[in-house]
Amino acid sequence: MASRVVAVFISASLAIGAAHAATIAGVISPTAIVLTSASARAVASIEGAPVLYCGLPAFNAWAAPLVGQPVQGGAADGMTVSLGSREVPLDRLFVERGWLRPAVLDDVAQAAITEGRGGWACANAVVPFALMHTSVDPRVLAGIALNESGVNGRAWPWTLNVAGRGYFFRSREDAYGAIRELLAAGRDDFDVGIMQVNWHYHRQRFASPWDALAPATNIRVAEAILNENYQRTHSAAKAIAWYHSANPVPGGAYLARFARHLNQIHAAP
Repeated sequence: MASRVVAVFISASLAIGAAHAATIAGVISPTAIVLTSASARAVASIEGAPVLYCGLPAFNAWAAPLVGQPVQGGAADGMTVSLGSREVPLDRLFVERGWLRPAVLDDVAQAAITEGRGGWACANAVVPFALMHTSVDPRVLAGIALNESGVNGRAWPWTLNVAGRGYFFRSREDAYGAIRELLAAGRDDFDVGIMQVNWHYHRQRFASPWDALAPATNIRVAEAILNENYQRTHSAAKAIAWYHSANPVPGGAYLARFARHLNQIHAAP
């Protein structure tokens, strides 16, 4: 994801195009930083939407170590900052750490949102689904996801359920490694991802096991299943219950858990 920065000049003598000589003098917000070069200063705007559910002071505390860091590049070729031995685009850093929402929710943004990094940590449980849904009410998706992959009040994206036992992984890579081991052992009886889509019955809906873990893709497949359930039953309640089981007993219990999660969502600020 290339950094796209627009410079608003405070002093004409500071050329952002030669930002290799600039230093971060201050961080105003996830979309605005102050650069200094010699005696000149400029404000550089980073494209995207600030993620400030935890408040601006929380972001300022996180961003404080960036002050004084040199930057490379400029508006034409993207601005980067050094992290250890690597140069990282500023916009990518803010997205990866959960303080900036890009126009396109790529894998990095989806991971930050659903893992609750940075400012996303204080977002309502519905927010990830409001951003990634296409056809189903995001509150319904959030309630189902809390049934399926909920841990500590959050639907966790890197989740597998194997023969009724849930496994929560630290990262997408870890969950993918577990899927590969299951498939190598001839197993396909598992649910995958934030919406816990069953691999045995729905693998054809995904491009690959890696693709199945992508939150936005997993959510879209869950929406397709729910829409198909509704077309069969003409009942929203049955569509949700059937997401787990068409058997009235387990399906009814599943629907009751969903209702409790929905009530919690409605009660949340």
